[in-house]
Amino acid sequence: MVAVTPPKIYTVSDLTGEIRVLLEDSFSGIWIEGEVSNFHHHSSGHMYFTLKDHESQIRAVMFRQQNRQLRFQPLDGLAMLLYGVLSVYERRGEYQVIVEYMEPKGLGALQLAFEQLKERLQAEGLFDDSRKRPIPMLPGRIGVITSPTGAAIRDILHVLRRRFAGVDVLIYPVTVQGDQAPPEIVDAIRELNRRGGLDVLIVARGGGSIEDLWAFNEEVVARAIAESKIPVISAVGHEVDYTIADFVADLRAPTPSAAAELVVSKKDELAQRLDDLQARMSGVIRSRLDALIMRVGGLERHLRLLNPMERIRMQRRRLTALWKDLAGWADRRLVVVNGELKAAAGKLDSLSPLAILSRGYSICMRLPGHEIVKESAELLVGDEVEVRLHRGRLHCDVREIAAEA
Repeated sequence: MVAVTPPKIYTVSDLTGEIRVLLEDSFSGIWIEGEVSNFHHHSSGHMYFTLKDHESQIRAVMFRQQNRQLRFQPLDGLAMLLYGVLSVYERRGEYQVIVEYMEPKGLGALQLAFEQLKERLQAEGLFDDSRKRPIPMLPGRIGVITSPTGAAIRDILHVLRRRFAGVDVLIYPVTVQGDQAPPEIVDAIRELNRRGGLDVLIVARGGGSIEDLWAFNEEVVARAIAESKIPVISAVGHEVDYTIADFVADLRAPTPSAAAELVVSKKDELAQRLDDLQARMSGVIRSRLDALIMRVGGLERHLRLLNPMERIRMQRRRLTALWKDLAGWADRRLVVVNGELKAAAGKLDSLSPLAILSRGYSICMRLPGHEIVKESAELLVGDEVEVRLHRGRLHCDVREIAAEA
């Protein structure tokens, strides 16, 4: 009789545990590509999401310790390339990918992080021209935040000495590459703002790859530049290189040398400009002075006119002129009046009753009232009359009245 081996009976936990071990041994260190969906960044710091393609999906988790190294923010819809291990979440009996590293498919992680941060800071208004301050034309003291041993500081100092040797430069040495660079740059900006006495800051480093320049794409550096009370010039990399610091700074210089050229003008150019300004100022002052002299002359004449004695003299001259005009007018009027008077006298003389009497006529007046008698009917016999002759008078009594035939 053959002995029958009793079947092995698993508990759910045992079976799940063995499956987990089997999966982790068989699918350790695998690469998976897919699209992110249902992404959730838990308050614990862990990231939970689903990775899917057009037919299937699988759950994934990236624990806080691993995702702290990510430069970008995973989002739903992004095509990702993941590296990790296949395991089982034993409490639910679900298999999942434990992600150790991931990057965007077709776009570098750093480039995606750059675009995401740029978009977010631009939405906040940190790139707006309205918040940027003008760079002083001739700063007395310049702060330079860069590596003390790099080519950037040598280029800056060379240009400054050549263009304007008298400018004062304060160099604040920092690391410009690697994990220590962002906090050192932030501390330098804040410390120089705290000290004060600087007219402008230059944050600079030479060229390099996007990884080399990444410290100037960090959000903490961008916000420190935006918060600076001192105007900031960003001079990072070569002319083709753009960093987040360039967009936030008050002025972007394509190279460190260009930053030095932008921050100070050439001494001879300044001297020429001063000469031009002096000539313009002299011309303006001369024109203004001539205008003021003319105005003073006008005011002086006006003041003389307002002087009481001058007004009296003017009125006296005017009165004299008027008197002469009046005298001349009176003389001319007198001649005219005399002529008119003589003409009127001659006319009156010709019409005078006395002139008529001289021609042999007489005037008869009834007494005692001396009324002139025009008709014989006005008298009665016995009335007394007076007859006036050319020379002398006659008193007569009316003895007879003869009516006119």
